[in-house]
Amino acid sequence: QVQLVESGGGLVQAGGSLRLSCAASGRTFRRYAMGWFRQAPGKEREFVAAISFSGGNTYYADSVKGRFTISRDNAKNTVYLQMNTLKPEDTAVYFCAADLTDYGVGSRNSYAYDAWGQGTQVTVSS
Repeated sequence: QVQLVESGGGLVQAGGSLRLSCAASGRTFRRYAMGWFRQAPGKEREFVAAISFSGGNTYYADSVKGRFTISRDNAKNTVYLQMNTLKPEDTAVYFCAADLTDYGVGSRNSYAYDAWGQGTQVTVSS
């Protein structure tokens, strides 16, 4: 029903910035809350940020609050994650996810999401 493709990952020095994009296919994107998760080697997948279907509500993990910003452009079927003041501990594969519940407000739980992208690698050097 929904296909997601992440882009924008890469290698950056500590203190630098990256912007990740998640392009969604489908005609009902505007109905869905969206989230970003990340997974580092040997660690469990963790919540990063989420945004409600309208963009009116956002949620962040404590570890990224004040540094990362999630946003969406429903006209472009795209969700963004602006990452500033990057730290080596931000190194991970970042995944975009869609909650297919209509008009969702967003969730910190990975099991709330039904569609996932393939991920994009973010590496922060010290």
